[in-house]
Order: sequence, then C-alpha cells, then structure tokens
Amino acid sequence: MPDPEQVTVLLPTYDEAATIGDVVDGFREHGFDDVLVIDGGSEDGTRETAREHGARVEVQSDSGKGQAIREAVREHIDREYVLMADGDGTYRPEDADAMLAPLEEGYDHVIGDRFADMEAGAMTSLNRIGNKLINRLFGTIHREEFSDILSGYRAFTRASFERLHLSAEGFGIETEMAVECAKQGIPTTVVPITYLERPAGSNTNLHPVRDGGIIFLELFRRAKTNNPLFYFGSVGVASGVAGSVIALYVAVEWFVYGVPHEVWALAGAAGILLGVQLLMFGVLSDLILTLHREQLDRIESLAGDD
Repeated sequence: MPDPEQVTVLLPTYDEAATIGDVVDGFREHGFDDVLVIDGGSEDGTRETAREHGARVEVQSDSGKGQAIREAVREHIDREYVLMADGDGTYRPEDADAMLAPLEEGYDHVIGDRFADMEAGAMTSLNRIGNKLINRLFGTIHREEFSDILSGYRAFTRASFERLHLSAEGFGIETEMAVECAKQGIPTTVVPITYLERPAGSNTNLHPVRDGGIIFLELFRRAKTNNPLFYFGSVGVASGVAGSVIALYVAVEWFVYGVPHEVWALAGAAGILLGVQLLMFGVLSDLILTLHREQLDRIESLAGDD
C-alpha cells in the first residue's frame, strides 16, 4: 500500500462532534499524519473537537457534501493519494490498508463495499432496499458492477479525481463519482469493508426519501451521455405506452359506445409518435456514442504505439 505520508485522509463533516474525535484518533493511530476535516458550518463544536484531536480543519465556502469534497481535493490537498471517509464513526480505520492497496496495483479509484460485512442495525431496511435498487439501476445504465456506489469510503489518486466532471452538491456526490469513473474509463475496483452502526448520540444528515430521489435523478440525468439508448428509450417507451393506452380507450369508446374523443385521440397519437421518435433518437445516439468510443480507442492505441 502507499506510504501513509503520501496519503491525506479526507473527512467531510456537518455536526459530527459526538464522533469526529474518535474518527480522527483512529486514523492518526493507524499512521496517517494528515487528516483533513472539511466542515460545512457545524454548530456543535465539530471543528474545535477535530483540532483538539490533531486534525487539519478547513471550512468549506458553501454547503453540501459534494461541494466539500471538490473544494477539499482541489484547494487543500497536495498529496498523491486521498482516503475519504465519513466523520460519523461508521467506517473503520483498520480497513484503510485494504482500501489503499489497489492504488499501487494500477487502480485509480477504490470503493469500499459496505454490504460485504454490515453490522446489525447499521442500515435501515428502507435504506437497504434503496441502495440495492440504485446499484442495480447503475449497473443497467452504465454497464459496470461497482457493488456499492453510495459508499462513502473511497480511496483515489488526486490526479484521477481531476478527470472527474463533478457538480453534485449533496449526497449525490458518491453516485456522480461512480458514474464519472465508468464514463471516463478510470480503473476502479471494489474491496470488502466493515460497516458499523452509527454510535449513540450521533445523528444522521441523510434524508432517505429526499436524497434517494436526488440520487435516482442524478443516475438518470447522467445516462444521457453514457447510455443514450436507455435515457431516450425509457422516456420513449413510457410515452408510447401512455399513448397506446389513450388510443385504446378512444377506440373502445368509439366502437362500443359511439362516443368520439377527438382531443384524446390527438393526445394518444402524439404520445405514440413521440415514443417512436425518442426510441429512434436513442438508437442513433447510441450508435454515435459507440463510434465515438471506437475512434477514441484507436487514437489512444496509435498514441501508445508512438
């Protein structure tokens, strides 16, 4: 694994005073001398506690986990490797070696799989279901199996992070990082970790329904440039099905009861036509994307031969 002196441990926080001290101590005891806490404006003494335990503390210029991570890596970290975790005590410093080891094997991004060893009570049933659905959707859209794209335990090279086009402000940042790794072809692997139950007195900043909706929308939005057939095709199928249902209703009303529905008939026809057009557009976009990727592969191959 990389020398700890080449690694910055990044801990984005917001009101984590109950746990941040133990988290910082754990990573420092494990040999990491540069622990950076990037704080989103905590009001419970998180920053003071982190400093007392030896962390380097910075206050982000805006709110949101995504903004905190981007700002921290680009403005406050100059070491080659970054080990990112949460400040809530749910990730173990003991797993740091396993997280960092693949970076010396040629990988640029490592994701810790929480489901490999999850402590009882660490995740609610609703969150488990949501995580499984999101991971399955990610695999369908982006054709990669990263097992746990919402994991907050990551290890990556700072150089590879600069290649990611990130804009998410909140908890969608992990999803966005996974999507960008798949899109940019960044060598990524998954390692098993232990996921602990949140310690007593520590409150979560995650809102399952709201943040889950944001993550689903982020996955779908990112499909536009990575899997256009799914992006346009799914909308096209929905439009076509809706139009067909309306058309069936109009036909039954006309032939059985003799009641005309001109407006509904137009709506049904429009839905079917829009669905067909979107499906065609999705197929063409997917073909263009495939040709584009083939050309990039040829260019990279020729550049490598030189």
